[in-house]
Amino acid sequence: TPFRRPRRLRTNPVMRNFTAETDLNPNRFVLPMFVADRAESDGPKPISSLPGVVQHTEKSLLHAIEEALEAGVGAVDLFGVPKEEDKDPSGSAGIAEDGVLNRALRSVRKQFGNDILVMADTCLDEFTDHGHCGVLDDAGRVDNDATLDVYAQMAVAQAQAGAHVLAPSGMMDGQIGVIRAALDLSGHDDVAVMAYSAKYASAAYGPFREAVQSSLQGDRATYQQDPRNRPESLREAMLDEEQGADMLMVKPALPYLDVLSDVAQAATVPVAAYQVSGEMAMIEAAAANGWIDRRAAVLVALTRETDPRVLLTVRSGDLPTHKGQIAFPGGRLDPGEDAVTAATPPVEVAFDPAGAWRRARSVALRPEPFGALVYHFCNRKL
Repeated sequence: TPFRRPRRLRTNPVMRNFTAETDLNPNRFVLPMFVADRAESDGPKPISSLPGVVQHTEKSLLHAIEEALEAGVGAVDLFGVPKEEDKDPSGSAGIAEDGVLNRALRSVRKQFGNDILVMADTCLDEFTDHGHCGVLDDAGRVDNDATLDVYAQMAVAQAQAGAHVLAPSGMMDGQIGVIRAALDLSGHDDVAVMAYSAKYASAAYGPFREAVQSSLQGDRATYQQDPRNRPESLREAMLDEEQGADMLMVKPALPYLDVLSDVAQAATVPVAAYQVSGEMAMIEAAAANGWIDRRAAVLVALTRETDPRVLLTVRSGDLPTHKGQIAFPGGRLDPGEDAVTAATPPVEVAFDPAGAWRRARSVALRPEPFGALVYHFCNRKL
């Protein structure tokens, strides 16, 4: 007869919730949002590979952020989509005061102030006509140090536009130190930096590149990490922390849980995991074909990515405006409901007081020992 019985702590939902190591926490949600430089009359543009996700106009962006705020979402991360004719070799539209991203940052801060945390993607890939994250030299290679100069300008421009947090995603050597110095010298020492510290080259970024209308030809293997390597991620992360990063990130999330564990154990600042667009798209496609239970798959994927101290995801569920509750197609997950119970047959879709439900823009999880932020692409239905 067994003396130790771990199953005692799994006997019912109340016990499982009481002993759970991970909780869903809406106030740590981060909603990635795309804002395109187009006429308001054109309206939001759907992104085919990310069901329910759109390129916003500036007006629809504000409306969607208001909904996110009402739902208890804690942060948004903005990505700019410029007009094709505004792209150039140096990505100057990403620095311009009247560029689409900086306009959006100012507009969001003006309307919402400090009610919601505003993050900005600090990278050139959306704005360059070649689609790379940096400027190119005469041989067509990404010039690391020349790119750092542009990043410094971009960081200051985004801080001046009102970003609370900058998220440098270009994987240039020394980018965090240069950005931190530029922010401090320009009087923006209170602007935080979330470093994309271990960002692996991946085919799972495909839907995201559609979302930003990337001009990339080729790949980014010379600056994003080789998927075959593990120890260098820790080296990259520790360099970023030494250079002043306030948060670190590992991306993509699910294929690199070992790396997340390594970095989370070593870091003294919050650590982020990014569940990327391709991860979302795979679950959505499988669910659409009836191959998996979408709601259960969402919960399992998010829960397994909470070992880091911060979690970023492009996962989509349904989030009603009732704070503290997360709804998925066919039902609502309350903070006290576990993933096992949530996998039972669907019930009625959860509605908010206005008689509408919203597809979750983001889902955040609280791992040990810190909190978690989740980057989560939005699906919406009103």
